[in-house]
Amino acid sequence: MMKSRILTAVLTATVATSTLAACGSGTDEAGDTAYTIGFVNADSLDFHTCLEAGIDHEAQSVPVEIVHANSTRDPAKEQANVEDMIVRQVDAIVLQTVNIDSLEGAIAKAVAADIPIFLTSVGGPDMAGVAGAELSDVKHTGEVAAQWLNEDSAGKDVDVAIIAGAPGAASDLFVGGFKSALGPEAKVVFEQPGMFQRAKAQEVAENLLQSHPDVQYVFVPNEEMGFGALTAFENAGRSDIKIITNGGTEEGLEATSEGRFAMLVASSPYELGVKAVSTMVDLLEDPRDEPVIGQIPTTVVTKDNVDAAPAYCG
Repeated sequence: MMKSRILTAVLTATVATSTLAACGSGTDEAGDTAYTIGFVNADSLDFHTCLEAGIDHEAQSVPVEIVHANSTRDPAKEQANVEDMIVRQVDAIVLQTVNIDSLEGAIAKAVAADIPIFLTSVGGPDMAGVAGAELSDVKHTGEVAAQWLNEDSAGKDVDVAIIAGAPGAASDLFVGGFKSALGPEAKVVFEQPGMFQRAKAQEVAENLLQSHPDVQYVFVPNEEMGFGALTAFENAGRSDIKIITNGGTEEGLEATSEGRFAMLVASSPYELGVKAVSTMVDLLEDPRDEPVIGQIPTTVVTKDNVDAAPAYCG
């Protein structure tokens, strides 16, 4: 089994733990080597369900057995899920982490058990403790969103609001990247967490309209919150506020094509899941001394190029 080393930071989530017939490596009827991989998801948003769909699809073709668990945004539950995978003696763990704090503990547990661990979505500055990762560069997504705003505002002074996600790795990286790339003319006048939830983001957006009614742009790191903000603005008759978000679902692309979202950074969590399984299997067959890091592409989508968006869920 491949050696793992400790990582200091990373990310973010749908199906209760399911028991499969066998754990550990073996041989299927066709004589091909089969592995059991534990997949610990972090939540049940569209992103996470499509990530899981990609994992399951690739697992059928490899073939690989997948043991599912979902941490439901609970760091303590993530630790318990990783411990359960270790007890089951899976060959490897694919982890969509809840936040940085829970990630470090999960990595340490896998390292101690000599089980290789593979990360999805976000990696930290020190990737030495993992077998590999397939990343969706959320920090870069934030930077791209800010760069689009800089161009769209054409050098004018503008007020900008941020409806962040839940505090932790993903949201912090989205927001940090966005702030770092904003031009000097863009002033962040409001920032509150929407917890990656539509209803909460709508409430936050309503507060924004009360406290900063002249805001011109709002950055929202996921579509679910983007639609919450959109509802608040449309209820108030404010079609002038430009929403910049991240996702790529059919609903999100439709809103972008209609101009209800000004810009959307699109990527495919399904493809993320496919690559996570295929790469992890390759690493089980051929262990490496250094982590293997991949990156899924992103596409800037406006109403002018909606057809260029990748398939979100396969």
